[in-house]
Amino acid sequence: MSDDRTHVQEFFTARAADWDSRFPADGPAYASAVAELGLREGDRVLDAGCGTGRALPPLRAAVGPSGVVLGADLTPAMLEAAVAAGRDRDGQLLLADVAALPLRSQALDAVFGAGLISHLSEPEENLRELWRVVRPGGTLALFHPIGRAALAARQGRQITPADLRAEPNLRPLLARSGWRMTSYVDEDARFLALAVRTD
Repeated sequence: MSDDRTHVQEFFTARAADWDSRFPADGPAYASAVAELGLREGDRVLDAGCGTGRALPPLRAAVGPSGVVLGADLTPAMLEAAVAAGRDRDGQLLLADVAALPLRSQALDAVFGAGLISHLSEPEENLRELWRVVRPGGTLALFHPIGRAALAARQGRQITPADLRAEPNLRPLLARSGWRMTSYVDEDARFLALAVRTD
């Protein structure tokens, strides 16, 4: 495992047990972002970097009982917290790295990634891997329940021009990875970039 991935695992392992209690009011923001994916009954969707699985219940509600919901995360402690919260009832949990997903190509209709982009060790290659597992015309949502400026303020830092989530950086990054950005919202109450898989 690369140093980057080890660092991500250590960061989230230390925070897994109280993650949900630290951010108890995020549920509606997750549900709202999932609604923007435009999922239909029977669709197949992946929550990439699912953490404690907070997106799994709204994803399950969107695709219904005939749909497929997967949650993949690199950190065992986060998946254990998802099970403890009962969210494994809403989706199948996979201990997996988004850099090499154990899924066949074009298996999915959509990917949801909450707080994902800033933890990717190789953003372009990792987004290309998400592209691989989504069918042509499928969608990607990159979400955070708090906007870039509000998150930076919470963490006591400044936004820099190099921030991957800034629209001038994210749009070409997605394009190089096979995605076409269709919308971009960066408000205090949420960050949401939507993209469509191109051929």
